Amino acid sequence: MPANPAPAPSQQAATDGTAGQPAVQAEFGFRVGTRLSDSCSPSGAQVSENGGEFLGRTGSISTPHGEIRTPAFIAVGTKATVKAVLPESMADLGAQALLANAYHLYLQPGADILDEAGGLGAFMNWPGPTFTDSGGFQVMSLGSGFKKVIDMKSVDSSGPDDAVAPGKERLAHIDDDGVWFKSHLNGDRHRFSPEISMQVQHRIGADIMFAFDELTTLQNSRGYQVESLERTRLWALRCIEEHFRLTSTRVGKPYQALFGVIQGAQYEDLRRQACRDLGAMPFDGFGIGGALEKENLGTIVRWCNEELPEDKPRHLLGISEPDDIFTAIENGADTFDCVSPTRVARNSAFYTPQGRFNLSGAKYKRDFGPLQDGCDCYTCVNYSRAYIHHLFKAKEMISATLISIHNERFVVKMVDDARLAIEAGTFFDFKDETLGQYYS
Repeated sequence: MPANPAPAPSQQAATDGTAGQPAVQAEFGFRVGTRLSDSCSPSGAQVSENGGEFLGRTGSISTPHGEIRTPAFIAVGTKATVKAVLPESMADLGAQALLANAYHLYLQPGADILDEAGGLGAFMNWPGPTFTDSGGFQVMSLGSGFKKVIDMKSVDSSGPDDAVAPGKERLAHIDDDGVWFKSHLNGDRHRFSPEISMQVQHRIGADIMFAFDELTTLQNSRGYQVESLERTRLWALRCIEEHFRLTSTRVGKPYQALFGVIQGAQYEDLRRQACRDLGAMPFDGFGIGGALEKENLGTIVRWCNEELPEDKPRHLLGISEPDDIFTAIENGADTFDCVSPTRVARNSAFYTPQGRFNLSGAKYKRDFGPLQDGCDCYTCVNYSRAYIHHLFKAKEMISATLISIHNERFVVKMVDDARLAIEAGTFFDFKDETLGQYYS
């Protein structure tokens, strides 16, 4: 199959004649703003310590539902909701866009329901831009019994490539055409393929979608990584072809951008190969996914962004720790997402400039100050640590809401401030000050 598949006859009316791309693709765009290397003039020592040139930049992503100023943190609303937080609250705290999960929405309530509702944003009363991931991560991770997390901390390919979590059965089975999997909700058997993923995501109706890919881990052998990378490449071509077909047939719908997903684990040659292969395809942007060792995160992101087209946005999937965020930004990630701010909030953890703390501690019982001094979020302006500590101890659900609002605001503002620091030429000073306090 060629890298730029020709449109089927039904597509012709909706295309502009350039590599079969839909004319409505112009509804999506990306503009590079200030380059980190220009505004901050990093020293040779800084470049050497980074392992290569700094590729960070500011920019602007244009979608049918609004603009995203980058770098930007994209809050996760897995099931068409940021857990415990109203969409109106997310807008108030400065979130620019939300990301939902195609796998979960496919299973419940069903992509057809969202389509009838007018799309993801209308369904959840969110007026801004939206993302959906392809469902590939959940199919593979839940299918292997690992629930929401796969170990990405250590490289160990001595075990089998089809490992499952201890005491669990394999619920997903991959072949070259797609994946058979059992629902984690009721055990029903389902099929995902590149075409089905595109059909599901088009019905969900997000502004930005991701191509269906195979997730690998640091425990897979190199041989399997090579095999998987080729499978993901072929799936990417099929996603593009089906995406163009659906775009042409769903006349009157806002254009949905499609991002290719870069795999390749910790191997430089595989990452660069994936970027060259998918970078030559007519994707609107790219997601950097798969296994990323924390200590090599910046290096892997830089490898990818040295190869990917500079005029298209890059999304790093699944990070939110402050050090990871700064590393990703300075190496060229434009957007990123993670469930961590709300996940840790449900266990009473809250972010401050001095680090992350657990509000369940007895010392907060009579602490009548805000979660963070000087924070402008709704929670900090109106509620005390003592009150939220009480709510958590009393098992009141609103404790998760109040801490989640603060945590989301903390991460959103930190990324917004990093963007302003790039524009002001103070990024490295801001990074050193922020991380120095947080990890002291």
